[in-house]
Amino acid sequence: MGGTGELPLALQRRPRAEEPGLRRRVRRAGRRRRRQWAPVTSRAPVSDRLAAFLELRPVLFGLAYRMLGTTTDADDVVQDAFVRWQAQDAVEVESPRAYLTTVVTRLCIDRLTAARARRESYPGTWLPEPVPVGDSDPAAVAEMADSLSLAFLVLLEELDPLSRAVFLLHDVFGYGFPEVSEMTGESPANCRQLASRARRRVAERRRRFDADVQQSYELARRFVDACGSGDLGGLMTLLAEDVVVWTDGGGKARAAPRPVLGAHRASRFLVGIAKSLSPQSGVELRLLNRQPGVVISDGGIATAAVVLDVSEGRIVGVRVVSNPDKLGAVQPGAWGSRAVP
Repeated sequence: MGGTGELPLALQRRPRAEEPGLRRRVRRAGRRRRRQWAPVTSRAPVSDRLAAFLELRPVLFGLAYRMLGTTTDADDVVQDAFVRWQAQDAVEVESPRAYLTTVVTRLCIDRLTAARARRESYPGTWLPEPVPVGDSDPAAVAEMADSLSLAFLVLLEELDPLSRAVFLLHDVFGYGFPEVSEMTGESPANCRQLASRARRRVAERRRRFDADVQQSYELARRFVDACGSGDLGGLMTLLAEDVVVWTDGGGKARAAPRPVLGAHRASRFLVGIAKSLSPQSGVELRLLNRQPGVVISDGGIATAAVVLDVSEGRIVGVRVVSNPDKLGAVQPGAWGSRAVP
């Protein structure tokens, strides 16, 4: 799931019933972006509707991933949106973008509401799934980088699903409050309130990371060398004094039950992880969530992904994901198929 070549198979799935009022709201939201799209009617050829969807799919997937934190859930939501898009048969959709964004947003809110209880009972630390990033314009990369970091996605977990949707749609994807209102079914005034409260809550704990990818990559290379050689002293020089290491094994792989705090304990813990790897393990530097990362593999299968938070030239956070359910996007065969814009 996730490759565009699989999407036509969704036509074989049974479409779900439409949400009440969705068609009416989408028509109004669509007027604001009418210049970007010619109207696509229910009688349009399947190939035209598929082409319109495929053009929007990266953005829809980016929204769903930021809402849900895993590529599996994001894939399911986008696939479901495609089914609904193909099943439209009684209305002219003036803006595919407005219609599909509305469907994805509402499906994400429903799915996230159901997932919150499961995440509260998750064994150990829950981390979002690391993902590769797509090729984008450098300006767009800088603008969207912070919204993809694992640290930012973890902060979003503290918001209720509706507030998370409103915040992302307005502050990250640039929709106006009238459009956000149509997409969520809330009044514009309520959307403004929800976004304001979410913005304050995120800002209170948000930490900005270094944007220089080249320098961060060099730091990651030295990090890998120090861990691999057991150089505790060298590793300590790369870590901030208040560094934190989080590990997510999901109860399916070894992981620390609680975060590891401080440079001294973190360095010993990280060197211990490196020593536990088999001699055949591969270690590769990668850009994950627009941050310096490391993918560890054994026998051609990714067994862990490490994402580094870098601030002022030091590593302030290390997030290790070894839950096999969250490594699909970094497997060698899948690399790039789930890239997030």
